[in-house]
Amino acid sequence: MPKQRFMTLPRHILEGEKKHPEATGELSALLSQIALAAKTISLEVNKAGLADILGFTGETNTHGEQVKKLDMFAHEIMIRALDHGGHFCVMASEEEEDIIHIPSHHDIGKYVILFDPLDGSSNIDANVSIGTIFSIYKRISPEGTPGTLEDCLQPGTEQVAAGYIVYGSSTIFVYTTGEGVYGFTLDPAFGEFLLSHDDIKISKTCSIYSLNEGNYKYWNNGLKKYIKYLQDADDQRGKPYTARYIGSMVADVHRNLLYGGIYIYPADKRSPTGKLRLMYECNPMAFIVEAAGGRAICGHRRIMEIEPESLHQRVPIYIGSEEAVNEVEKYLKEYGDVDLTN
Repeated sequence: MPKQRFMTLPRHILEGEKKHPEATGELSALLSQIALAAKTISLEVNKAGLADILGFTGETNTHGEQVKKLDMFAHEIMIRALDHGGHFCVMASEEEEDIIHIPSHHDIGKYVILFDPLDGSSNIDANVSIGTIFSIYKRISPEGTPGTLEDCLQPGTEQVAAGYIVYGSSTIFVYTTGEGVYGFTLDPAFGEFLLSHDDIKISKTCSIYSLNEGNYKYWNNGLKKYIKYLQDADDQRGKPYTARYIGSMVADVHRNLLYGGIYIYPADKRSPTGKLRLMYECNPMAFIVEAAGGRAICGHRRIMEIEPESLHQRVPIYIGSEEAVNEVEKYLKEYGDVDLTN
């Protein structure tokens, strides 16, 4: 067994920046700030069953969903960890209807961050893996001025970094700057993220599919036929495929990233534009999976090429191993039921 490098997250980020003489160190600093927020959230998630933190706040978020206490804790920790470092000009959270301005007494930077503070929060009380997802862009408005909505509404192709943190049996921080995908596991003994998944590559082929089959009757014909195709026995093709669905996007995509697989959250008759958010979930996950060699589409086009129209825009998503995404795309086109969102 090859000896694993003893590599911390800050050291890895710093060594990556050394490869680019034009780097200023800002990206390294802001990723370290996100890591600090992740450690704090991880502590609260791990003691959620003991602390008075579970349950609903009694309020609803911008999507009309009930807000859980831990959601708001994670939301506030992300803001407090990131608003004072002088690296960001504006932020946006899935839990806030509008953009989040940097306080006037703090320096204004050149980066933009959008985040889902606690993906899969409906699973909190059941002790199922949940996570934080983030996406980073460079501003397009003039430097030195407050950030704008336009800074946040950039297509995913403009991302300079993205990542997620899984809070499960261990806490894992996965990120990319477009050049490789790397995973770091939090060592609780001394509170540092250590490299555990070096240069992750998603398998081009797979035998796992992840989606909520309880919505079958609401799907379009193309998706129905694709799932039936996966379930047909065919030893030469490695089928039938295995269904693995956690119900937390960050956990499902993380598993498929490591083992190969396709994650699907389609549009259907009840949600004709899909349910997942383009800016907070789909774009960052697409950036990560593509950097690992996979694909991410909305049904008829690449996720990251969609021109965003609003902060909380929803889209369908098919993401994972390249050959599996190619196959579902073929079925959607062949049966004329592509999910049109743009």
